[in-house]
Amino acid sequence: MPVVFVVSRDWTLRTALRAELRERAIDALGLETADDIGKALAQGIVPSVVVIDSAELEHELPREQIANLAKQVAVLVIDSRVLPAPPIPSTERLERPITIGEIAARVLAHLTAAGN
Repeated sequence: MPVVFVVSRDWTLRTALRAELRERAIDALGLETADDIGKALAQGIVPSVVVIDSAELEHELPREQIANLAKQVAVLVIDSRVLPAPPIPSTERLERPITIGEIAARVLAHLTAAGN
């Protein structure tokens, strides 16, 4: 079963996307912070896709760390149309407003392309 990290302090985004992905037999883990990503990786949990709320990029997720992660797995950044974060190489930007279904569809497209 593929694993997807959903990283956001916004619990509504995190829980709604996790529920949608789990309905599609994808193991979606809700994470709040960069520390949570590090802990999951240290436990040997390797994601196939990472979905990150761009608000986290302002808090504690170093852009270099995200760029390095994006070299290994698909990273989708949910970003503001009005105040977008500076682009991060190798990531895919999804502009708000966006539905949970649209985000899930992009995750599924990446999983399918990777053969998951």
